Amino acid sequence: MFQALFNSLSGLFSFSRSLNTVSNNVSNMNTPGFRGSDSFFANINGGRGTRIAGEGMRTAAGDIRQTGNPTDLAVDGEGYFVLRDPDGNLYYTRAGQFRFNEEGMLVDSVNGYEVMGLDESGNLVSIDFDDYRTIAAEATTAVNFEGNLAPGSTSTTINSISVFDSAGTAHALSATFVNNSSATPGSFLVTVKDETGATVGSGEIRFGTDGTLLAGFNQMGITLTQGGVTQAVAINFGTPGTLSGMTSLTGMATNLSAKVEDGHGVLGVTDLSFDENGVLRLVYSQSEKREGPQVALAAFPNESALELSGGRLVSGATVDERELGRPGEGRFGRISGGSLEMSNVDLTQEFADMIIIQRGYQASSRVMTVSNEMLEQLYNSTRGG
Repeated sequence: MFQALFNSLSGLFSFSRSLNTVSNNVSNMNTPGFRGSDSFFANINGGRGTRIAGEGMRTAAGDIRQTGNPTDLAVDGEGYFVLRDPDGNLYYTRAGQFRFNEEGMLVDSVNGYEVMGLDESGNLVSIDFDDYRTIAAEATTAVNFEGNLAPGSTSTTINSISVFDSAGTAHALSATFVNNSSATPGSFLVTVKDETGATVGSGEIRFGTDGTLLAGFNQMGITLTQGGVTQAVAINFGTPGTLSGMTSLTGMATNLSAKVEDGHGVLGVTDLSFDENGVLRLVYSQSEKREGPQVALAAFPNESALELSGGRLVSGATVDERELGRPGEGRFGRISGGSLEMSNVDLTQEFADMIIIQRGYQASSRVMTVSNEMLEQLYNSTRGG
């Protein structure tokens, strides 16, 4: 009877500890990346009751919810994000609640640990945004003209042709086409001036009887000078013998336009995102886009043996038990940008576990009561004798 009393007492202790696990699961049902746990009961040798042998982490993935924050990341599949603290220690998490800090590093929003990426050699590196904040200025090298130049037009001017020098300064050019057919059939003299009215280039274009450009008269060059530095810009009028570029067709009005092929000033990031392979995508303008670093993922052969530490970090694995890789390759899942993985806690399961725990606790309490009554009856019978 005494042993029954102690057995029931161990049951009360064990069910209480198990309820602690359930309560922790429920309280973290909205914690991003949280992994629920289960308490494991074990018999004490010799029939001496029960005890909590340990806890096991649930490895099933939680639901992925969109947040709209481009630096929030979720792993759709297998793998953990890799974090590094200021002392160089590595941690792992499924909670991709990240941000760029004041130094331009991608860090965990809660503890400030750096999010690790992989370089081309497969080494862990920080994801540094500073190197991608701007794009250096690029000088314009070519301007292409297209459209029709009516054979009967006397003078046509195209204004506001914006080109850039090597320092990123914009220059507004104008191109004037003057009919020279009185001297040479199909000929137009071309003069290009800068914003000050100074001539920076001149030349001649000629059209054949079919209204297409003649070879040798379909391009010219201009020279810009800024701060003592000269810059050559090619002016292309089209492909000879074709309708590509400029034409001089009878019966059509003049509708010339100029397209600057390249060049820009200093550009800043206008948009950023992570693609499904975990690569940082940066947009500077409609035509200027860049690729940044790629986030790293870690996988473990025995994920159920891992433990949550610090609320959202995973521990319990050595470097030898870890495999590093890139999202979307091999066993590793893909990245869902602008999203977070929520807790994998299932309230239905937790409520069912609470009922079982409650009934087990009641039963253990009842056994203790019965044992006590039997002992009391035994003492009473002894006194009565």
